[in-house]
Amino acid sequence: MTLLPGLLFLTWLHACLAHHDPFLRGHPHTHGTPRCYSAEELPLGQAPPHLLARGAKWGQALPVALVSSLEAASHRRRHERPSAATQCPVLQPEEVLEADTHQRSISPWRYRVDTDEDRYPQKLAFAECLCRGCIDPRTGRETAALNSVRLLQSLLVLRRRPCSRDGSGLPTPGAFAFHTEFIRVPVGCTCVLPRSV
Repeated sequence: MTLLPGLLFLTWLHACLAHHDPFLRGHPHTHGTPRCYSAEELPLGQAPPHLLARGAKWGQALPVALVSSLEAASHRRRHERPSAATQCPVLQPEEVLEADTHQRSISPWRYRVDTDEDRYPQKLAFAECLCRGCIDPRTGRETAALNSVRLLQSLLVLRRRPCSRDGSGLPTPGAFAFHTEFIRVPVGCTCVLPRSV
């Protein structure tokens, strides 16, 4: 019986928050329709401040946090010859002991920056497996006895879509609204048994 008042309070609190904070219901506007912005109100690459306040954890998400270091590394390599980082490497333990996890893995991967101008965040780090199989720790070479597969993480993003500012239902040129969307982001690779021998 002592739990009942607490449960009722939590139910009431959730209902109040959902009523007063439309973002919790999956859209940023109070009347069931996302606000329609003009390009002057919100330049490309920016999101409404009230949505960014709710998305403060974006900066802590790995796909977002890695982007700046990936772009810096890409800038440093701009004038260098293409590296072999896009091929399945030969694993030499003595050379990778101090390397990052994605380089020491027997299913190694690299990151690339995925850019989508209609998404916020616009740039995300996507993992790409370097091997079809996995690296045999004894030989350091790829084996087909195992398969490399991507590990996917769900991430909440904002998606820009055309909208109507005059209520006609026809998109107003340059106008857009933000919709929340979950996408699956590859964050690493792992080894699994093949589905068939």
